[in-house]
Amino acid sequence: MLTRLALGLAALAVSTTAIPTIEAKGSKFFTSDGNQFFIKGIAYQLTDDEDPLGNADQCARDVALMKTLGTNSVRVYHVNPAADHDACMKTLADAGIYAWIDLDTTTTYVYDVASQTASWNEGQLQAFQQVMDAFQKYDNVAGFFVANELLNSGAMSDGAPYIKAAGADLKAYRDSQGYRKIPIGYSAADIPDLRPNLQNYMACGEHPLDFYSLNAYEWCGSNTYEGSGYDQLQKNASSYSIPIFFSETGCSKIRPRLFQDQSAIFGPEMSGTWSGAIIYEWIQEDNDYGLISYGPKASIGNDPANNIYNSYTRSGTPTATQPEFSNLMNAWKTATPSAVSMANYSPSNSPPSCPSFTSGLWEVSGDAALPTIGGAAVTSKPPTPTGVPTPSLNSDNPNAAASSRASSTASQTTSTSATGTASAHSSSGAATSLRIHHATSFESKIMSGLMVVGAAVFGINFVL
Repeated sequence: MLTRLALGLAALAVSTTAIPTIEAKGSKFFTSDGNQFFIKGIAYQLTDDEDPLGNADQCARDVALMKTLGTNSVRVYHVNPAADHDACMKTLADAGIYAWIDLDTTTTYVYDVASQTASWNEGQLQAFQQVMDAFQKYDNVAGFFVANELLNSGAMSDGAPYIKAAGADLKAYRDSQGYRKIPIGYSAADIPDLRPNLQNYMACGEHPLDFYSLNAYEWCGSNTYEGSGYDQLQKNASSYSIPIFFSETGCSKIRPRLFQDQSAIFGPEMSGTWSGAIIYEWIQEDNDYGLISYGPKASIGNDPANNIYNSYTRSGTPTATQPEFSNLMNAWKTATPSAVSMANYSPSNSPPSCPSFTSGLWEVSGDAALPTIGGAAVTSKPPTPTGVPTPSLNSDNPNAAASSRASSTASQTTSTSATGTASAHSSSGAATSLRIHHATSFESKIMSGLMVVGAAVFGINFVL
């Protein structure tokens, strides 16, 4: 009994910090102490394949400067679930900063932009689960992304069910493990052809995501709410039923960046609908979006011994890029969104209808069954597309071109595929049999795991 009690207390100690947790209710985020939460975030990835949350010393240096900026969130695109994140996550929590974690890696993207093929298989699910397992214990994990801007044209929308299936399976896994209901959502490129179909699809039907977010770069320089097109983004989201926010923003076409869009996002025009913004990005690179640098651009391309990649140093003491660092700091200082307490908030927005199939613009039929493989068995596949033309990329978006943060070049084992190849099971009967088998195996594993955890940690006796 003493051993079980000690284990239970240890588990609580790991997950308890001084920072309140974040949850989704209706179309808003709230802290566990009942306050509405608005994101003031920074995209934080020092190299494409390095986990910045696993480097405690560099994390401490960066967070010290982030505090002066006024950020309360970081978004990290790739992490290593086997790394030790305790020190950095505590540093962030002590500074009042939450982490938004992408679950995918450079080899597990749900949609491969290069081959224009969608897939969601057992290997991908397990890889995503490993990231969730590693981070769910931290109270300052605010949310998980299942994917980042994978669909870049209406004709590529046939991949949407695979993204939504990933969300459904990960939500089911989260709940089956007894984890905190950490919000799970998708970060989309702002593609006019996909408005508002993709946004509505991710919130409609039987398996809505917990949130939807947009990488939008329309507001450049000194502009206005109407001139930037933000009024149209607000129009499309005004009655949205789940939280929505900007997961990347900060156009760099006109310098210096003024971040005037923050006054609209946190002001009366949008703060009743939108839950804040994440600014792209922390480190200075060739794309010239950096809020800080670790030194001048190097004359050499790559020098791993000195942590130089693509001519930029990726570690050291961060130095603010001026005047843009101060411009953002001042924009956030003056941001005073109108908030509501969780106790006084009663969600009233109904889920949107699932968009109908429209050739070339939306290649999904309503609330078609999802190709899930874990939490919810399905009986049919989404419709096979008639053609996949070259994607139309958003030129304002620094990540819309082929990059390791937006697409996967790795070959994946496909259990369900949007291209309708033989490996995707040519008949709905074969697909049904396979998925029911996976669901049954999954459920039995979860039941066994829950019995073991309940007995060992919480002293619950099961009679079989």
